[in-house]
Amino acid sequence: MKILLTGADGFIGRHLNTALTAQGHEVIPCSRRNGHDFARMTRPEDWVPLLEGVEAAINAVGIIAETGTQRFEAVHHQAPCALFQACARQSVSRVVQISALGADERATTPYHLSKRAADDCLRNLPLQGSVLRPSLVYGRNGSSMAFFRRLASLPLIGVPGDGHYRLRPVHVSDVVACVQQCLKPDTPAQTGLDVVGQDEVSYREWLQRLRQFDTRHRPALILPVPMALLLPVASLGQFLIPMLSPDNLRMLVRGNTADSGPMEQFLGRQPLDIQAGLTQS
Repeated sequence: MKILLTGADGFIGRHLNTALTAQGHEVIPCSRRNGHDFARMTRPEDWVPLLEGVEAAINAVGIIAETGTQRFEAVHHQAPCALFQACARQSVSRVVQISALGADERATTPYHLSKRAADDCLRNLPLQGSVLRPSLVYGRNGSSMAFFRRLASLPLIGVPGDGHYRLRPVHVSDVVACVQQCLKPDTPAQTGLDVVGQDEVSYREWLQRLRQFDTRHRPALILPVPMALLLPVASLGQFLIPMLSPDNLRMLVRGNTADSGPMEQFLGRQPLDIQAGLTQS
């Protein structure tokens, strides 16, 4: 199958490219490294030349913070919607949108709202479109994983709020497996599949698990930091570390978990638990 893959140089995109190529698919990579600026490709006409002979399209583009010309509205909503509309025009019926857990009716941040807008766009087009909503994705060469591992290595770890909000981290290989399943001809469209790992843990426990796996050290001391103190600092600190923006902290404290049952039924197996996922990472 000839597949257009956007975000091919990103964390999830690189893993998808490797897996799909190994299966014998012809992957057409679309990224800024390949000369395609997603933020500027906001019209269906911008996508038509890339869809010649393409049988499926996967959108794996995502930014965790806005920088320069890379804005949530353009990158998460306008460009994907233009791609989906071009797919409808070019009869590329099978489309996979990698969204995010939390891009739902409770969404409040620009990150989640822009993802949800693209999800809704795909759902409303005459396409075999699947929307996958991964939780926190971890695995080899992931930038967020590297950040959490550095944090977990500290003897004293500051956590936003009390740190007891729930997460269900998912290994990148399980995200790839869900995409591969969506591409199979007999798989019905998934209009909103939550892609989560087997283990639900608190944010505190997630960091302690990383610490134990990486260093075999005793658990670190946890320092709860009230959000009222942390948010003003994050407003300034985001210019140095974009991941620490106030909105990202709010999304973290909201929690990032969902029932794994629908995903298990979809894949015909359980997702990886954290220990198995870290062993693969």
